[in-house]
Amino acid sequence: MGERCVQVTVENGIANVVLNRPEKFNAINYLMFSELDKAIKRIKSDPRIRLVILSGAGGHFSSGLDVKSVMSAPMQAVKLLFKGLPGNANLAQRVSIGWQRLPVPVIAVLEGCCYGGGMQIALGADFRIACPNSKLSIMEAKWGLVPDMAGLVALRQIMPKDQAMLLSLTAKVLSGEEAKALGLVTQLSDNPMLSAQQLAEELLNTSPDAAAAIKLSINRSWTASVRSLLCRESWSQVRLLLGKNRTIAAVRQLKDPTKPYKDRQSGW
Repeated sequence: MGERCVQVTVENGIANVVLNRPEKFNAINYLMFSELDKAIKRIKSDPRIRLVILSGAGGHFSSGLDVKSVMSAPMQAVKLLFKGLPGNANLAQRVSIGWQRLPVPVIAVLEGCCYGGGMQIALGADFRIACPNSKLSIMEAKWGLVPDMAGLVALRQIMPKDQAMLLSLTAKVLSGEEAKALGLVTQLSDNPMLSAQQLAEELLNTSPDAAAAIKLSINRSWTASVRSLLCRESWSQVRLLLGKNRTIAAVRQLKDPTKPYKDRQSGW
């Protein structure tokens, strides 16, 4: 059996997820879709994992869909797009929106090219740290397609509608600097992996339960009604007040900043 298309290692509460087809600039074939989906499910089920760093091997994040590979096996295309109900996420969509649905922060490290499906996956992350000279594009229109991997869920929250439409219609390739100016990436760095690791250390100072509640609240309440927002805030706060990590957070602030947190509560 060949090397896996997605490598996952966990150390000190951080899951490092690496797209691993460097000889193909990490183009996304069916196996990579499947392995990413499994990685997301594994991370969600493990309360010891507190953060994800998502990157690509070989100096590129992803060149997008491996069209030749997917189209050479028609049943793979069917499996990618199939869904039981129209409002459910299919496999192609889960590898983007799945990161948003995790109860832990997700940081994407963007180097080299980040095109099409690769951009859709990166949009699922909570934070995107890119090299200034990286190349990013919502490229589906170039192939006569609509972006259909759920990246729009995040895109509509991070940039104005006219800019999102312009990038999607033109398939323009942006530099990291241009993408940062438009809000497509969170931060620029000459060493994005190092910057991601530094951000991870900062984020790990927060209670894993509080991090899960904050991510849930922001993602679900961003475009929700005020009543839903108020309900979700109150419900989350009660859960936090009853949990052990809220007490530990107070101890870390007032007495011992090295006191370790407990594993994340289930149910977030």
